Amino acid sequence: MPELRLGKHKPRFPLVQGGMGVRISGPKLAGVVAKAGGVGTIATVGLAVTSPDYNGRNYFEANKKEIIKCLQQARKEAPEGVIAVNIMVALTDYEDQVRASCEGGADVIISGAGLPLNLPGITKDFPDVALVPIVSSLKAVRIIVKRWEKQYGRLPDGFVVETPLYAGGHLGVTKEDQVFSPEFSPERVLPEIKAYLEDELKVDIPIIAAGGVWDRRDMLRMFELGASGVQMGTRFTVAVEGDASEEYKDIILRAKDNEVVIIKSPVGIPGRVLLSPFIERYLKGDVESKPCFANCLHHCSYRNGEKTFCIAQALVDAFFGRWEEGLFFCGSNVSKLTRKESVAEIFKDLFEN
Repeated sequence: MPELRLGKHKPRFPLVQGGMGVRISGPKLAGVVAKAGGVGTIATVGLAVTSPDYNGRNYFEANKKEIIKCLQQARKEAPEGVIAVNIMVALTDYEDQVRASCEGGADVIISGAGLPLNLPGITKDFPDVALVPIVSSLKAVRIIVKRWEKQYGRLPDGFVVETPLYAGGHLGVTKEDQVFSPEFSPERVLPEIKAYLEDELKVDIPIIAAGGVWDRRDMLRMFELGASGVQMGTRFTVAVEGDASEEYKDIILRAKDNEVVIIKSPVGIPGRVLLSPFIERYLKGDVESKPCFANCLHHCSYRNGEKTFCIAQALVDAFFGRWEEGLFFCGSNVSKLTRKESVAEIFKDLFEN
């Protein structure tokens, strides 16, 4: 079993629990995962929507406060654990969320949905915070390494390499045909990045494989391809200790293979979701208005022309288990979920066989 070290932080097990918004991976789940020996991850997007500090008009300020509160809550559960935040580059308040996460005591910042080219500058006053970009290709790794070395004199502390074939949520590629392309398969991308880091750069930067990791066999296969750790999202969505509503978990547990579809998200990239009634109507061109409540994204096809819908509101609807109205992100393995497992059971299945 490889050792996963992210900067100064070393979890007991080489497992990162994926960041899932809105509030699907919140402080409760992250704290329990960190206590169990993995990297527990809080998705920062939309945390404010259930905060008593949010009054419908102060979204950005409330979200900063809630990030800090959630980190404190997770840390109380796992004082010695490794706690990460997942922050999307595409967010309007990206820099504020990064700073709030550092101030709140995050050990690791995992950042995708765009290339986090300026992340070292934002975090310069917090040198102990490990910085881990999410990428889907060697090209993205090269761009980040070149910029960070030239502008900041440092390298990433790790890379989450998300291959889109099986992953849930936004898939890290710009076109739908790339989702199923061998060019972005783990068998190709992981060894390419591993060779670049070790043979060309001569550095030991850990790779965390993401997308389609379900069980110990999947995990060991990723290790054989060069990964030092794995990221798992879908299997944690219905964890007993998960932050989502029980209605949400019940919907996820009912999911079937033929209900998993690829859509073009309002963000402008492909995403893997459940075919809820809302998404079914959306795919037929019957776009329903979900008014933008926060201007939370730099690029949003709804805000820029009302061509799609407010993804934040659709994810909030999912969090509360509103099947008719929600956007339910999921990985391709979602139909394997048959019951609500505890985090301890998941870790036992992965690491005690």
